[in-house]
Amino acid sequence: MPGQVIIITGASSGFGNLTARLLAQSGHIVYAGVRSHEVQETAALHAFAKDSQTALRTVILDVIDTASVEAAVEKVIGENGRIDTIVHNAGHGCAGPTEAYTPEQLVQYFDVNTVGTQRLNRSALPHMRKARKGLLVWVSSSSCRGGTPPFLGPYFAAKAALDSLAVSYAGELARWGIETTIIVPGAYTKGTNHFANMGGPADKAIAAEYMDGPYAGITEQVNAGLAALEPADSSPSDVAASIVRAVNLPWGKRPFRVHIDPSDDGAEIVNGVADRVRAELLRRVGLEDVLSPTIS
Repeated sequence: MPGQVIIITGASSGFGNLTARLLAQSGHIVYAGVRSHEVQETAALHAFAKDSQTALRTVILDVIDTASVEAAVEKVIGENGRIDTIVHNAGHGCAGPTEAYTPEQLVQYFDVNTVGTQRLNRSALPHMRKARKGLLVWVSSSSCRGGTPPFLGPYFAAKAALDSLAVSYAGELARWGIETTIIVPGAYTKGTNHFANMGGPADKAIAAEYMDGPYAGITEQVNAGLAALEPADSSPSDVAASIVRAVNLPWGKRPFRVHIDPSDDGAEIVNGVADRVRAELLRRVGLEDVLSPTIS
């Protein structure tokens, strides 16, 4: 399905940036969501669009700002009359003892990683439901159900909430003809600034009791351990390529969940069981039709 109109959040760097470029190169009209202060990143995307002669555009879209989200959707609809695909990619990681994060910080991480998807859905889905066809791509994480190291709690919890929200939306949108694909990347310690740009807890005193006490050196141990599990040839571009493959498949043929985890942390096994149990329950209660999109 060439020429889809696509919005992707968090496209200034990382998976989002790579995906926006690849989607544009595949012939789609791509709106790369950036924040207003990301001037250099925006300029780089514009330069890429010019050099590659693709329909890669930028749109100011801050997922924690309702007005920004609504303005972005209005711009896309105004220029194209439709939105075919949304890629929920925006997120922010953090590392440190969970106890040392204030409740307000926890809310902030859920806002960026989870609640932001709801802002965009509420603004864009009325247009997509009217069209009775579309695709939501959710960038989850193997941390939701795979083996996970400690001291990444707020991020893991927020990503698990996003994954759960995606599963619920899948059944609620199927009768509107809107598909769901959940992308599940593993830990990529190189190729993006994800780990380098992670936030930390505000309560430095509590954090020090952990990190200068019985957990001294654990951050370095976790980072080294994850890096050792990652094959030398793994690349975050594999995640972007998986998103593009799903988007490019015909309507009705997209996979519900795709794992890209070179470290094999076990998430694919656990998700496989969970998704099978969900499907079995829906069949038992007579809702088998919501397991795949339909056209009224």
